[in-house]
Amino acid sequence: MKNVKNYLSENKDRFLNELIELLKIPSVSADSAFSQDVLDTAETVKTRLEEAGCDVVEIHETAGYPIVYGEKIINTDLPTVLVYGHYDVQPADPINLWHSPPFEPVIKKTEKHPEGAIFARGACDDKGQMYMHVKALELMVKTNQLPCNVKFMIEGEEEVGSNNLAIYVAENREKLANDVILISDTGMIANDVPSITTGLRGLSYVEVEVTGPNRDLHSGLYGGAVANPINILTKMIASLHDENNHITIPGFYDKVEELSAEERAEMAKAPFSIEKYQEALDIESVYGEKGYSTNERNSIRPTLDVNGIWGGYTGEGAKTVIASKAFAKISMRLVPNQDWKEITDLFKTHFEAIAPKGVKVVVKPHHGGQGYVTPIDTIAYQAASKAYETTFGKKPIPQRSGGSIPIVSLFEQELKSKTILMGFGLDSDAIHSPNEHFGVWNYFKGIETIPYFYEYFTEMTKK
Repeated sequence: MKNVKNYLSENKDRFLNELIELLKIPSVSADSAFSQDVLDTAETVKTRLEEAGCDVVEIHETAGYPIVYGEKIINTDLPTVLVYGHYDVQPADPINLWHSPPFEPVIKKTEKHPEGAIFARGACDDKGQMYMHVKALELMVKTNQLPCNVKFMIEGEEEVGSNNLAIYVAENREKLANDVILISDTGMIANDVPSITTGLRGLSYVEVEVTGPNRDLHSGLYGGAVANPINILTKMIASLHDENNHITIPGFYDKVEELSAEERAEMAKAPFSIEKYQEALDIESVYGEKGYSTNERNSIRPTLDVNGIWGGYTGEGAKTVIASKAFAKISMRLVPNQDWKEITDLFKTHFEAIAPKGVKVVVKPHHGGQGYVTPIDTIAYQAASKAYETTFGKKPIPQRSGGSIPIVSLFEQELKSKTILMGFGLDSDAIHSPNEHFGVWNYFKGIETIPYFYEYFTEMTKK
């Protein structure tokens, strides 16, 4: 790969400005108020792929938001890399916690990003990381160094479960045929400690509703005489963990993969400071399942967390009321071998069973997906490792992530190909949170590193 840094240097301002313009569009897939913005983003991605050098770019309609497909086929005898990413973003709420408007990108220096970071919703997850691949293609095409074929599949529903992507993939296996899938929707340990994600947790996401009386009641006239749905819901949720923070749902752990002592020891070699971790989060102590380290709790162990809970009066001042209904949204992160549909059924059965008389419980499954582990002895992983080593000057550490990308296991099932997760964000980049950001250095480092993956993967595949 010649002139990579030169091309980057010459086009640095344009690459940054294009990303900033993309981040200005509020493509929030979860909120129908932003539906036109999501569609506008798809059109923008299409235009950018065309400008980068794709010979074919199409917007494929689905029952939800469209999928943008692009390709650059230079020789059918050469390997094909399929790039997956998403152009939709999480809701920006709570807006009042942002230091600057979420869709008005600004660049600010931080302790971990002394060269500056772009603060905006979607900066890291996933517009910034997805756009690295678009610019990497441009770099390779414009310098006549694209060594193999490339296809793009950029969707607009990742943040709401990718339900229509599964249908699209099943109906377009031949169009999407590839030798490896490349995704940048993960992170790395630190800017001076590169890592490659080799495992993802699965996900089961549900919403629960507890109903008591047929209307809101005066808490003085009825308090103590009828079941309070909010009180009941909080007790039910509290019972889902025991004193060791072990999940109490019967059968929940039956298929959990237990790593060997050797594997756990290897994981423990990754640089980690519990003091810095607590300082960054402003907490006095960590918390979690007994018998496991912090890095094990957030990667190789399953979890159950309440993501939102509401009911009754939450406005200004007081209103003495017993609410008719109470609600909560609950997510369960799963490890390999746990089937998300089976776990959802186990949760539903258990949660309904522990409801006391006097209330009715409804469990509404939302979405989910399987966990995934990618082997580190494949040509694709070795090519990715060599690419990082070339640009970072050191070999990356294989690392399991606590996050979920449910469609990765779907890709292997439908397309019969492995996925390589080349993430360039940091854990501190506040994805899904107020003040999400992505380092300018990381953005350009991704654009610099990705072309080397193409080069090495093509070379190793030919051998």
